[in-house]
Amino acid sequence: MLPIAETQSGPVLAPDPDWWRGAVIYQIYPRSFQDSNHDGIGDLAGIIHRLSHVASLGVDAIWISPFFRSPMLDFGYDVSDYRDVDPMFGSLGDFDALVQRAHELGLRVLIDLVLSHTSDQHPWFKESRSSRDNAKADWYVWADPKPDGTPPNNWLSIFGGSAWQWDGERMQYYLHNFLKQQPDLNFHCPEVQEELLAVARYWLDRGVDGFRLDTINFYVHDKELRSNPALPPDKRSDKIAPSVNPYNWQEHLYDKNRPENLDFLRRLRAVMDEYPAITAVGEVGDDQIGLEIQAQYTSGGDKMHMCYGFDFLSPVPPTGTRFKEVLDRYDAVVGDGWACWAFSNHDVVRHATRWNLGEEATRLYAALLLTLKGTVCLYQGEELGLTEAYVAFEDLRDPYGIEFWPKFRGRDGCRTPIPWVQDNANGGFSDAKPWLPVAVEHLERAVARQDREEGSTLAFYRSMLAFRKAHPVLAKGSLSIVEAREDYLGLVRDDGTNRLFAAFNLSDAPLAATLPQGTWRQDRGAPFQASMEGAGATLPAWQALYAVGDRD
Repeated sequence: MLPIAETQSGPVLAPDPDWWRGAVIYQIYPRSFQDSNHDGIGDLAGIIHRLSHVASLGVDAIWISPFFRSPMLDFGYDVSDYRDVDPMFGSLGDFDALVQRAHELGLRVLIDLVLSHTSDQHPWFKESRSSRDNAKADWYVWADPKPDGTPPNNWLSIFGGSAWQWDGERMQYYLHNFLKQQPDLNFHCPEVQEELLAVARYWLDRGVDGFRLDTINFYVHDKELRSNPALPPDKRSDKIAPSVNPYNWQEHLYDKNRPENLDFLRRLRAVMDEYPAITAVGEVGDDQIGLEIQAQYTSGGDKMHMCYGFDFLSPVPPTGTRFKEVLDRYDAVVGDGWACWAFSNHDVVRHATRWNLGEEATRLYAALLLTLKGTVCLYQGEELGLTEAYVAFEDLRDPYGIEFWPKFRGRDGCRTPIPWVQDNANGGFSDAKPWLPVAVEHLERAVARQDREEGSTLAFYRSMLAFRKAHPVLAKGSLSIVEAREDYLGLVRDDGTNRLFAAFNLSDAPLAATLPQGTWRQDRGAPFQASMEGAGATLPAWQALYAVGDRD
């Protein structure tokens, strides 16, 4: 557990400005974590109740998805008040108690800050739409129609259709990259930037340790409102939007990824640097130039600390050659920037299902994720080996899934409640009807059951996280790939003092591996069954080998 100091406002973790490098962050989706007030929806008090489980994993921090006041059309990502907790989740007092309890357990707290857009119910937008000459008239992206009444350009919404919505009150279109009820803020307006920086200070003053910044590359739009060019079919990808969405048919040069965004990120970093040991991870939602954007946003030490990419959140099978391709390209493009890797989150199909992984394969990929260079994000339920839940159309809550059903079922399948106990229809999540149904197949993976099983997936995650903590080279050392095949990946982590070799059998058949040149000793602290003999090793199906190297 990290050193803790006591202040008038409660426990504060010892300031370490570098704590985020190689940290493991556990993402909590509040609606589905734990209900404490019997309404079928998770809340902040529920998180407090279950924080000991998170701490027992051995992670370093939690990332809490949005809990701000909101109409909940996009479940908190449509903010109507940045400085308050939605009553559905509790109160500001609950939030302060959550931060205090997390710090007592040695966990840092990151919150999901949604700055690119607000809800159309936000007072700012209500004032902005009321006329063209009010004090907040330029706080959102407004534009006149073309002479024929159509939208000002061809920009598309990730949630389908045009990114422009006609407003009969103001007699103009407004921009929305997501739902039409999520109007985009105008970052070309100085007052907007000042207000958002003040929002960041507000939460830093409440004791948060940093931010996960939603859709960070969407902040600034092209001031000239130029249309995006078409993207050739062979260059389209479904990593950011599902293949049924024509959003993938454009090259997004002008609706996001604008160079003017860098100036705002520098200003935001300057605010964070006023506080000790703060970090920020920016979500870069772009498959076309995502790595280039990550390089820009993390370079120079004056913008983001790290960026959260989509490379391993895609349906592409994670073979050894795929890992090498991604890591090599990351090193070539991003260079000294810092990565934040994840296999699952609240927006994608859980990776156990997405990649069709069995139990042993799921564990092996968890070990591989925890062996990569960079910071790691684990999504709630990942430690239980949860698969994607099937949610019937009549139970869907996600507007994205409702829009594109049945070819795209939306994001509800990865957002179903966490099963805490097996002998309860709702898995111990709530004694009321949950906002999304608890998957029957998840009950057998309940926390209470896995707690009692020595060989459970939960026990595996705890063991693997302890192994990572025992080897600091896994947090901050360099990474070099020794060999990569479809069914195999061998790599070395090195921090100048310690060397660690890791080999992964990504197949259901045993294979032989050759260790790099040097003297190596097998480290049996990792929860695997590989055997090493001299300069070679035998890896059973879906098993790994870790070996410590002596320096010459």
